[in-house]
Amino acid sequence: MALVFRTVAQLAGISLSLLGWVLSCLTNYLPHWKNLNLDLNEMENWTMGLWQTCVIQEEGGMQCKDFDSFLALPAELRISRVLMFLSNGLGFLGLLISGFGLDCLRIGERHQELKKRLLILGGILFWTAGIAALVPVSWVAHLTVQEFWDETIPEIVPRWEFGEALFIGWFAGVFLLLGGCLLNCAACSTQAPLASSHYAVAETQYLHQHLEMKNSHLKI
Repeated sequence: MALVFRTVAQLAGISLSLLGWVLSCLTNYLPHWKNLNLDLNEMENWTMGLWQTCVIQEEGGMQCKDFDSFLALPAELRISRVLMFLSNGLGFLGLLISGFGLDCLRIGERHQELKKRLLILGGILFWTAGIAALVPVSWVAHLTVQEFWDETIPEIVPRWEFGEALFIGWFAGVFLLLGGCLLNCAACSTQAPLASSHYAVAETQYLHQHLEMKNSHLKI
């Protein structure tokens, strides 16, 4: 039963981590961190991401413009870029490392202690990637709420609101954290046997045949 839990936890952990990594990559590049709806012109909506600002028109489609300078960006966008790149890189590295630690992979199946350490390291990398994804989206969301309720800004001025990328980023961070927890739980549970049943049966049959041949030679 413990081996079944270990296998299920590994597969669920790597699947959630893969989903979280894909969502974090989408969050990084989607230009929908903030949305701005203009009351004076309802046919035109503005969106802002880490890399560009877009205007969506019902007749003209979507037109985007990249930010000209990294240093000219607000501090939250500059730091968010770095943290999202860190999340994407750590998530990819975690997928590679934890993949070699899975029991379903026959490579190195006689080195269970090494595979356990790879799973633990992969889980830690997923934790770090999840935190690195949650911090920027939460920070931008916090500043958006502050600006939305800022009484010093006239009410006639349009306010930025949450974009879809923020929600995708929250899901990405949670999935990465859950995936890392499952992988670490699987690594700390009962280890799989050193050899699979197929190899164990084959080795037993070989030893049995070898003993029979040895006994027949002794009788002769």
